[in-house]
Amino acid sequence: MNITVMGTGYVGLVTGATLAYTGNKVVCLDLIESKINDLNNGISPIFEPGLEDLIKSGLKNKNLRGSTDIENCIRESDLTFICVGTPSNKDGSIDLTYIKSASASIGRALRAKEEHEHTIIVKSTVVPLTTEEVVLPTIMKKSGWKREQLGIGMNPEFLREGSAVKDAQNPDRIVMGVSDDMALKQMKKLYEMHNCPKQKCIPRTAEFIKYASNSFLAAKISFVNEMANLSNEWGIDFEEVAEGMGSDSRISPLFLRAGAGFGGSCFPKDVKALAAASKKNKVESKMLKATLEVNETQPLNVVRMAEERLGVIKGKRVAVLGLAFKPDTDDVRETRSEVVINELMEKGALIIGHDPKGMANFKKLVDIEMAETAMAAIKDADCIVLMTEWKEYTELNYKNIKEEMNGNVVIDGRRGFNQKRMEETGFDYKAIGLG
Repeated sequence: MNITVMGTGYVGLVTGATLAYTGNKVVCLDLIESKINDLNNGISPIFEPGLEDLIKSGLKNKNLRGSTDIENCIRESDLTFICVGTPSNKDGSIDLTYIKSASASIGRALRAKEEHEHTIIVKSTVVPLTTEEVVLPTIMKKSGWKREQLGIGMNPEFLREGSAVKDAQNPDRIVMGVSDDMALKQMKKLYEMHNCPKQKCIPRTAEFIKYASNSFLAAKISFVNEMANLSNEWGIDFEEVAEGMGSDSRISPLFLRAGAGFGGSCFPKDVKALAAASKKNKVESKMLKATLEVNETQPLNVVRMAEERLGVIKGKRVAVLGLAFKPDTDDVRETRSEVVINELMEKGALIIGHDPKGMANFKKLVDIEMAETAMAAIKDADCIVLMTEWKEYTELNYKNIKEEMNGNVVIDGRRGFNQKRMEETGFDYKAIGLG
């Protein structure tokens, strides 16, 4: 199948590279020439395990390429995925600027397409009714085509940054939101090799499944963090509580890890967008509001723990290990490290940061001193704050850390270190959810 993918972010690149790997001819489209040049040279514009190898494979077998010639490439394809960004407005509502622009480009391209049949599948995360009431009307208006000439579908992605390639190649479910037989036929053909459950529904249902899924997981994280905070007060190890909770098949052990809160490009943005959509439709959403409120205050517990142990923060050298919002990604969007670092700096701390992949991106958010290695960041530090549980950090030699530090305070915002070994080595160790 000849496929065009609009957008070369996480979703677009992973979608394009994995579809090319299964034998389709894929062109990834973007207006930013430098990103397309990198793609065509086998360089992934983002860090994602396995993605660059997949891109190189696609280029080598000529199933994958990038282009800025958006309209001509769309005309030459059978199917177009919309994978552009849907950022938040200041009030948390979804910004559909890129969706509208992509839809208009598709419409203009189809106006001159000789074969009057084309399928458009929205993969961007959009609020219910967007595919039916924004994308479709725009394409029809700009193209002049009749409804029966278009296949329109919504196929939400369920990709986790850090394991996006694996998730795309081995999905646990596929949701096919379709408005017509053309889109259904194309999606069935695309995903026929996957044996996972496949749900057929209308586009607005598919759009809502994505939002409801992410909001539920975010709420689960915020709930767990509140329980972990209580564990801190009552002298209880929340890991043992999580083990007991997770043994219940109705709860499951997934997303029961306490920490400094959630970040990234999905959970914060999607919960805010759904909350804003609820407000717009005059539906009260107390759960969504509480989920966001807990997540905003949770990182401050890390600062409070550091302050309790250091006594005075001002003038203290604090090594923050981990700037990306999670391991195996360079994504720093909504990272909880930014909240912690800003609060520590406000209190007068001297911050030295390190992250295996996220330092360049984080530097755009907060201008702090960066160390080339974790041990360089740790050297002469009064306190270590672990904010991202990279394997590089959790496998550090505790004795070496102790020798390099000026102090002995370790605040574990992700429960990445071993408590027993930390305390045996002589650290003043404190973690979220550790009484």
